[in-house]
Amino acid sequence: MRVSVVIPALNEQDTVAGVVEKCRASVAEEVLVIDPDSTDRTAQRAAGAGATVVPWREVDPRAPWQGKGEALWRGVKAAAGDVVVFIDADVTSLEPWWVDALAAPFDDAAIHLVKADYERTRAGGRVTELTAKPLLRALFPELAHIRQPLAGEYAIRRSTALRLPFVAGYGVEAGLLIDVARAHSPAAIAEARLSPRTHRNRPLTQLGPMADVVAATILSRAGVADCKVSERPAWVDG
Repeated sequence: MRVSVVIPALNEQDTVAGVVEKCRASVAEEVLVIDPDSTDRTAQRAAGAGATVVPWREVDPRAPWQGKGEALWRGVKAAAGDVVVFIDADVTSLEPWWVDALAAPFDDAAIHLVKADYERTRAGGRVTELTAKPLLRALFPELAHIRQPLAGEYAIRRSTALRLPFVAGYGVEAGLLIDVARAHSPAAIAEARLSPRTHRNRPLTQLGPMADVVAATILSRAGVADCKVSERPAWVDG
């Protein structure tokens, strides 16, 4: 089983090199940094740490949409592994064994998605606790046990990811969680216990729009009228 790490990194020059170095010390055979037109030294520092830097415009000729989901969608296409492990570029508590732990459950052919399970070392997870979890409990109770539904650290079978749509923005994690459960059953989703996670906390002015797209994604998946989200289609039909 080949493992690829995909790191979406927009203007993350201060932390991306450390993330790359930790990922390269894991079981991963390749570490890709997907660069969505960074204007700082993200690409140079990622390459210097040993990553393969992939400008997102080179993956597909279509003009990119803004948002994390777009970077992940293009990253899945660019990856070569059987399993793709997503890691955020701003995590400062990352350890190499996180990648190993997220990839390990795929030895079971019935597992298609693995979400990180961790504690946060400082105030955080506000969108998770106040938006995602209440909506999942109400609309998708079969997924209410997932402790970190919006975790940026998770893994997916590449063959599965290629057959799913990707929400363009920060609703991508919620969308994939629900779509994998629908396609393969909730039992196809596992959790990997990781050590406490530290990352850059965002102000409420940024969290509000994130909560909007997460809520719209969950509501749209539940079939609520007039709740639509922009999403890229699956790379592979069927």
